[in-house]
Amino acid sequence: MKSLDLDFVRAQFPAFQEPALRDQAFFENAGGSYACRYVVWRLHRFYRERKVQPYGPYAASEAAGIEMDQARERMARILGVATEEVSFGPSTSANTYVLANAVRQWLRGKPAAIVVTDQDHEANTGPWRRLADEGIEIRVWGIDRQTGRLDPERLAPLLDEKVRLVCFPHCSNVVGEINDVARITRMAHSAGAFVCVDGVSYAPHGLPNVAKLNADIYLFSAYKTFGPHQGIMVVRHRVGDHLPNQGHYFNAATLHKRFTPAGPDHAQIAASAGIADYIDAVYAHHVRAGRDMTGRAEVVHELIRQREEALLGPLLDYLTGRNDIRLIGPRTARGRAPTVAIELDRPGAEAAAALAPHGIMAGGGDFYAVRPLEAMGVDPRKGVLRLSFLHYTSEDEVDRLIRALDQVL
Repeated sequence: MKSLDLDFVRAQFPAFQEPALRDQAFFENAGGSYACRYVVWRLHRFYRERKVQPYGPYAASEAAGIEMDQARERMARILGVATEEVSFGPSTSANTYVLANAVRQWLRGKPAAIVVTDQDHEANTGPWRRLADEGIEIRVWGIDRQTGRLDPERLAPLLDEKVRLVCFPHCSNVVGEINDVARITRMAHSAGAFVCVDGVSYAPHGLPNVAKLNADIYLFSAYKTFGPHQGIMVVRHRVGDHLPNQGHYFNAATLHKRFTPAGPDHAQIAASAGIADYIDAVYAHHVRAGRDMTGRAEVVHELIRQREEALLGPLLDYLTGRNDIRLIGPRTARGRAPTVAIELDRPGAEAAAALAPHGIMAGGGDFYAVRPLEAMGVDPRKGVLRLSFLHYTSEDEVDRLIRALDQVL
């Protein structure tokens, strides 16, 4: 398999053709990626031609409904799950909150425990921790204070017959290490528990085959995977059929409607098919045209990971060679995402602002990861400087970042 063709990839993203962004190197992708041209085109077309109530008996309405259904079907094939197991919602934070309410009702009056971590973004830990007010025991799977690592060996003592759910991230948005979802899921299932995996910080680096991971719930954000501002969640039948309906009572029999109490954004659902278009295009350009979307997604996933690991190496080498910063998370590219947080002797936001005149778009702060920062001894008020990129980042941009860091730090 040939390596990723950067010129082809960047041609799929309108932002790289924008004059105002031409001299700017984008290193805050963990906060939201650029949208690919297929998503932009689909969103534009929907608002121009199909912005009507879908599933009606007239042509525009029928076209709107068909396009929404196709988006769900195509995303399901990428993720390796049944179409009805994919739901769209306003955001991952909102989706998790709805799921937590369903779990609250499910476990009411039962001797139950939920395991959470202190490596998570607040969206996948706060809603679950609040269930302690309902009498549900909350057990914290803690990270290593020095490395930020979430060690599966520390999970084992927390698992017993009371545990009904284990909530953890595929990848932390500040630590960057990729957790072994399949192994953790096997441990939880052996104890009779379901798992809820926050994939927001991993999915931009290759949409996973959720069925192979065997996760029961998997959540991520379309706007971080080249799409519109929408949350996407996989809820497998084996857990979704247990949880009380959170939608309109007459939708209770339809799994993908059970956990979306608010009306979905029709245009954004339809536009999410553009994510599948992009994966198709990358596959066709690098390999060949084919029918198996699941197989195509996994090939593209590998292309993306190889590209990102190659880009990440020089940045990590540079940062580990400095003695005036603290690099959060793994020091090598293998096994981590290109989301790199560093603690400095000043607020992360100040460092990000200092990089801006050099044409570096980066972020500083706590990134809603207050608990992991505190667990690692980092003052959330000071926060970290976060440098995050994707497979469409160029070698020249990484070089520019390193040169800018040399001046700013």
